[in-house]
Amino acid sequence: MLRLFGLSSFMVLHNLAIWQFVSYMFLHGGFFHIFFNMFVLWIFGSEVERAWGTKPFLKYYFITGIGAGICSFLFSLSMHTITIGASGAIYGVMLAFAMMYPDRIITLLLFLIIPISMKAKHLVTLMAVISIFSGITNLFGGSDGVAHFAHLGGMLVGYLYLKSDWRLAAAKEYLRRKLKMWQLKSEIHRIEHFQNLQRQVDQILDKINEVGYENLTEKEKKILEEASNFFTREGGKE
Repeated sequence: MLRLFGLSSFMVLHNLAIWQFVSYMFLHGGFFHIFFNMFVLWIFGSEVERAWGTKPFLKYYFITGIGAGICSFLFSLSMHTITIGASGAIYGVMLAFAMMYPDRIITLLLFLIIPISMKAKHLVTLMAVISIFSGITNLFGGSDGVAHFAHLGGMLVGYLYLKSDWRLAAAKEYLRRKLKMWQLKSEIHRIEHFQNLQRQVDQILDKINEVGYENLTEKEKKILEEASNFFTREGGKE
C-alpha cells in the first residue's frame, strides 16, 4: 500500500507513478498522525473554507498538497524514503489563514499541557523556521521521520498561489474601474455631442422658418442629416 500510494521518488522516476503526488496525502502513519492533521485542518481550514467557499478551498488544498509533494520529491531524490500525510497541504492552509487573519491570536498547548498564545503570523513564521532548520539537519545526515520540505513546499506554493491570485484579482478590479471610467467618459461625450447637435439643429430650424430649407448651406444640410441619423440611432437604443 505504501509503496503503491505513498510518495516514493524511486516509484515516480522508474514507474512514472505520478498519481502518488495526490494519493500520498490520503495515507497516514497511524491514528495520531491522521488525528492531529485533521484536527489542525478543522481549526484553520474551516474558517478559510467559510471565507472562500468549498470549491476554491478544495482547489487550493490540492494545489498546495501537490506542491508539497513535488518539493518533498525534489529533496529526496537520493533517499529511498516514502512520504505520506496531508501535512504539506495543511501547512498551506495554515499559511492562508495567517495571511487572511495575521493578528488573530492562536493558543497552543505545549506538550499538551502549557498554553502558549501568539499571533497567527508569528505562529506560521515559527513553524516555517523550524521546518527549514529541521529539513537542513535531515539533509546532512539527521533523520526525524518528518517530511519538513513537504511542509515548506506547501507553504511556498500556497504563498505564491495566493499572491498571484490576489494580484489577478487586483488587476481585474483595476480593469473593471478603467472600463467603468471609459464608459462614463463615453457617455459624457455622447451627451455633450447630443447637446451641441441639438443647439445647431435649433438654429438651423429657426433659419428654415425665416428663409426656407432651400436657402440652407450644404454644411447646414449635412448637420441636419447627421442629426437625423444620430437621433434615429439613439432612439433605437431605448
